[in-house]
Amino acid sequence: MLSSRVMTLLAICLLPARATFAELPAPLLPFSEQMQIREQWLFQRHEMLLDMMRQHEVDMWIVVNEEFHDDPVTQFIAPPRPYTGGRDHFVFIDAGDAGLRAVAITGFAEERLRQYFESPIEPRPSKEVLPELYAEHQPQRIALNIGGKHGQQRGLTWDTYNEISEIMGEEATARFVSAADLIEEYLDTRIPQEHEHYTHATHVTEDIVRRALSNEAITPGVTTVGDVRNFLYDQIWKWGVRTWFQPDLRVQKRGVPNRMSRGFLHVADESVLLERGDVIVIDFGISYMGFDTDWQKKGYILREGETDAPPGLKAAMRNTNTLQDTMMGIARPGMEAGEVYTRTMAAMEEQGIQAQIYSHPVGNHGHGLGPGIDFRSAQRGDEAAAVRTLRPNSWISIELNTLTPVPEWDGQEVFIMMEDVAYLTEEGYRFFRPRQEAFFLIK
Repeated sequence: MLSSRVMTLLAICLLPARATFAELPAPLLPFSEQMQIREQWLFQRHEMLLDMMRQHEVDMWIVVNEEFHDDPVTQFIAPPRPYTGGRDHFVFIDAGDAGLRAVAITGFAEERLRQYFESPIEPRPSKEVLPELYAEHQPQRIALNIGGKHGQQRGLTWDTYNEISEIMGEEATARFVSAADLIEEYLDTRIPQEHEHYTHATHVTEDIVRRALSNEAITPGVTTVGDVRNFLYDQIWKWGVRTWFQPDLRVQKRGVPNRMSRGFLHVADESVLLERGDVIVIDFGISYMGFDTDWQKKGYILREGETDAPPGLKAAMRNTNTLQDTMMGIARPGMEAGEVYTRTMAAMEEQGIQAQIYSHPVGNHGHGLGPGIDFRSAQRGDEAAAVRTLRPNSWISIELNTLTPVPEWDGQEVFIMMEDVAYLTEEGYRFFRPRQEAFFLIK
């Protein structure tokens, strides 16, 4: 006779597949530990910086952090702690055979800074130090955080630009260049120690969304979109993390035409009531350890008498899984982003799957820097974006959807939108956490 434990295991194996994700995430690290670990990463990041500066022909890089107006780059080039000087300057210099020279010009002396920068106990003003550094090293190209397409690349304010220009003089000003490409490579380059902590952040994101797409958060016919959004906010507070964008829900209802916005399914109003038979997608992410996650998952509210989603909806999800598999399998380090997009879409056309891809870099910022695989670049004929090559071990948010007619909905087309974070290996992209292959079912 089989033991009760074996019988239980057999019963579990025979259950229909569900996106349960029952494994709970471990507690997050105390803030003090997070800071210690992130500061250790700085040693490795500074070791990489000189080669990057030389590759981009940058002799001096000046990052300025203003009080109450942090540069998005500061916490990744200096200890990730509050800076309260009116203007704190972090200067990196290619000192030739002497290697990388890092100088902090701050309003207040800080012990932690001295581990990574030349930083005197008695701070001196930038109007003295910057001209001295320029005279000593005579940099031909001085990179500032200006001129980029993304917020992380253009953190320098106009007033501070003018102040630096006035301090350093006309000759130095003529040598100012954009640090945009250097910033991109710096932030799109991963170090091995980061992987486990981003996996942990992803697991927490997954758990919060799983619970939001359950009866813990949703009572059919009672709960609204706004109620679920508030549930997500409360979970952020309980976990002691932040979010970098407002959590959104999109809702599809049988017999109700889809509202569209900018080519995508419209974000549902907070007043929308969640009812039986609804298909729900949550778009959510957290900020932890200097990383942002980005995550979309699907739920289905069972109708009376149902024990699973209708076959047509399950087939629609398989189409999106096929799209994921195809794109992830094609991508390789060094491949042009445009080639990945073109080959993936050609494969979808051959299989009769109506697809959209709008995947973007992720990591230190939710909308990170680096090559994206995105239909919008193809539509506008952005050749520069198409030929950008994928960096080894870079991270991406695989964001995409398919549109499929569902017989049980009288042929109404249903979007299955997914978003999962992944990392690039020699064999293609790999997810940080298992992807969703079945709806979260809400009773």
